[in-house]
Amino acid sequence: MTGSPYTTDTSPEAERLQLELIGRMTPQQRVEKMWAMSHRARQMAFAAIARRHPEYDEREIRLAFIGLTYGRQLADDIRTATVGQP
Repeated sequence: MTGSPYTTDTSPEAERLQLELIGRMTPQQRVEKMWAMSHRARQMAFAAIARRHPEYDEREIRLAFIGLTYGRQLADDIRTATVGQP
């Protein structure tokens, strides 16, 4: 493999092995792995927001995540549209 590294904290040998293992996966396995990793990243982000803002309930944690990920305006629009909804 040439060019810039796939990651900056992984040895070239480990990176080669990762890419080889990914290459052996079926398309469905790749999608499942990607979904699981994405889900875990969201859960970690929710946990970080909850630690930083212990006063937030689950709804406010999700709105904060939306604000950080997609922009404050969208989070505010959702908050306004769902006032009084759980």
